[in-house]
Amino acid sequence: MACGGGESTPATTTVSSAAAENSEAAAAVAGLITADDVNLGPIDQGMVAKGKELYDLKCQACHSLGTNRVVGPGWQGVADQRKPEWIMNMIVHTDAMLENDAEAQAMLEECLVRMPNQNLSKDDARNVLEFMRSLEKKPA
Repeated sequence: MACGGGESTPATTTVSSAAAENSEAAAAVAGLITADDVNLGPIDQGMVAKGKELYDLKCQACHSLGTNRVVGPGWQGVADQRKPEWIMNMIVHTDAMLENDAEAQAMLEECLVRMPNQNLSKDDARNVLEFMRSLEKKPA
């Protein structure tokens, strides 16, 4: 996905095998969230509400709920384009991702602004992820 989310290229709209390998390499960094740590089921509206509160407080200054970029990419469609553990690691382990994950580094090059560490917990990140997932359920 392009940083702004408004214009995408096929090379960046799907998780490529190289990106998956990079994510796996990044996950090898101690403490990062792995796929085994994230269990997704039906969307939990309680988590969505908590994620929305966190978005309003910590994220909305840089991320829209559409596909357009503000500073960082818009969130609509992100949950379809990125693995859940990658999203949660960007939220919780921002610095480690920007230092070790090629996709995160590419986004930094596009956005030109380093995502700040918001000091969110793993549970907070899971709620934000759930909020992101809820954005995918809106009619097109």
